[in-house]
Formats: sequence, C-alpha cells, structure tokens
Amino acid sequence: MSNRAGSALRVLGDDGTRGRLPRRIIMSVDAVGGVWRYAMDLADAIRAAGVETLFVGFGPEPSSHQRREAARIGTLEWFAAPLDWTAGDESEFDVVADLLTELSLRHSVDLLHLNLPSQAAGLPAQTPVVAASHSCVTTWFDTVRASGLPREWLWQKRLNRQGFDRADIVLAPSSSHAAGLVRCYGRIDGLKVVHNGSRNSYPVMSKENFVFAAGRWWDEGKNGAVLDQAAAHINWPVLMAGACDGPNRERLAIQHADHRGELSHDRALALISKAAIVVSPSIYEPFGLVALEAACAGAALVLADIDTYRELWDGAALFADPGDPVAFANVINALAKDAEFRAELGHQARLRSREFSIEAQRDAVLAAYRQAMHRSPRLTAAE
Repeated sequence: MSNRAGSALRVLGDDGTRGRLPRRIIMSVDAVGGVWRYAMDLADAIRAAGVETLFVGFGPEPSSHQRREAARIGTLEWFAAPLDWTAGDESEFDVVADLLTELSLRHSVDLLHLNLPSQAAGLPAQTPVVAASHSCVTTWFDTVRASGLPREWLWQKRLNRQGFDRADIVLAPSSSHAAGLVRCYGRIDGLKVVHNGSRNSYPVMSKENFVFAAGRWWDEGKNGAVLDQAAAHINWPVLMAGACDGPNRERLAIQHADHRGELSHDRALALISKAAIVVSPSIYEPFGLVALEAACAGAALVLADIDTYRELWDGAALFADPGDPVAFANVINALAKDAEFRAELGHQARLRSREFSIEAQRDAVLAAYRQAMHRSPRLTAAE
C-alpha cells in the first residue's frame, strides 16, 4: 500500500474481491463527546493511506483548540443543524441529509463516514456510506432506564433504523454494543465490530496517589453521582474531569470529589498519565476511550461491572457494582493500599491496550471502506 496522499490504491477486500479506497471522505463530528477524539485520531491515521477527510460538524460549536486540531488533519465545516439527541423534534433534523448531499457533490466526495447513523437517513443511493454507532438514545434507554423510548423521541429510533438500512457498512465499537443494537433494532445488515483505538505511545510515568475519572457527568449513563458518593469514602483524592451541565439542562452537582471542569484532551491525558488509579463508573458505555487511554499509560483500572468492560478488560482491571458507591470505594481503597498489585494491574492493562492500537482500528476501518466502495454502483477502476 502506498503511503503517498492521492495515490490510487487497489487492495483485496475481506471477501477476496478487489476494492478501491476512497480518496476523499466526509466524516461527521460533534464537539460534545468522544466522537471528536475518535474522528481526529482515525482521520489522522488514514491520511497515510491517501484518504483526505472533510470534517462536517453539527451541534454545539467546537472550541478554538478543536478547530486548530481539525485544520491540522483535514478541513472542517460547521453547521447549526442539531445532533439527533439534541434536536427538539424531527423537523429540526430534516436539513442534515440535504447538507451532506450538497457537500458530497461540491467536494467530489467518494464516501460518507457518518458518526450518527440517523444522518444517513434520506441520503441518495449513489454515495457509499459507512455509519458508526458510538451510542444512541434507544440503546441508552434500554440500558440505563430499562425501558423503551419516550413517545416524543420515537422518531430518533425510526431515523436510526433508516440510517442502518441506507448504510453499506455499520460499525460498532464493541460486541456488547453490537448486541444491544440488534436487541433494540433487529437485524442490521453489514454490521461489523471495529474496536476503537489509541496511539498507545504514552510513556509510563511515575504514579501519584490520586484517583482520576473523566466523562460528561451530566449524562446519567456515565454514573457520575455514584462515583461522587464513593469519593466521600475513598482515602485518596478523587479528581473528576468533564462537564456537569448538559445541552438539554441536565446537571450533576459534584459534592465530594475534586471537580476539575472541562479539560482539553492534552490536559486530561496529563492527569491520566500521573494517576495511580483511573476509574469509570459508567452503566452505559459502548466502548470507553478513557479506560483505554488510562491503560495505555499504565494506570490501574477500576471499572463498572458491565458487559462492555468485561468484554474488553476482563483479567486486566478490577470491577465494582455500578449501583453501589461503597463497593467502588472498597475496591479503590484496597487497591490504594497495595502498591505491588497496583503496579501489576497497570502492567496488565497496558499489555491489553496493545490490542486496541490505532493501526488495528485504521486497518479495520479501511477494510470497511473498501467493502462499501465495492458494494456501491459508483465503484470504478483505480486510475
């Protein structure tokens, strides 16, 4: 495979057929959660394969730091149109398909990589689409509330279903999330599990005696209230980084932990690299990038005992009942007292993290692109 941008690439697909990589893609992003990190790292990785990325953003505006990062990797265009989970009703979302269609024509885009499957609903058939489901309100309600969607949000489930049907390939970041999608939506053709990745290049630094956690704490699925309650019983300082006020007036008041507010990715990584213990109390986590980045840095992991974390980290982390603050505190306090075990657990996490490299993610996503291009009627011979 050539590493020169713009080269004509021709490689074998997973099924033995020849498929062409796209030269220019649209990748949808938002500035609120983990999709931003996913998109930046992936787009940077696929540049070496000659794939140019036009980031198309929706929802709350990105920071100046985020804009600079996107400009370093590709091109960024931002629109006031909402994300499906921030839209008040379906009519607010209607503009998305038209915007994506117009941009794909204007920029001669070969493929759309959409990080909300609902964004694929209503797109014309000629452009290949890879849709990635990082999370969705339907699986969120199924997991967090053990219920179906409220009536006023059923349109989101319908648009996601249309997006899955429109996409050539659908990506899920874990087998547990893929199973949740099938449980909530039924059969999804072209569904593939591609684990998220990390650059895995962090040096292991001397650890300091504090506990670190990061998340958008206004999201009930991140379970920040349980960690904050546990902090009152934890012997080490507990630092919680991330927003506590959500776009739809959600709010978590942190009372016992040391809340550091919203941090840039670099500042969060600096704390992750120093923390002896990194914890995630999430009850809804389709993958969990913070856990991966902490593992890369050699931190000891204490995670909620949920299917995703068991799938990815069993044998390389400790687990606690996500509904029990005292259970979390007991596990963390025991680990804090045992430096030797803590170091071994961090070592095991770092070894496991090597399975989730950015290179492995890149190769799997490029294979998905080739399959999508091969299935599309627009596929032409490489020039």
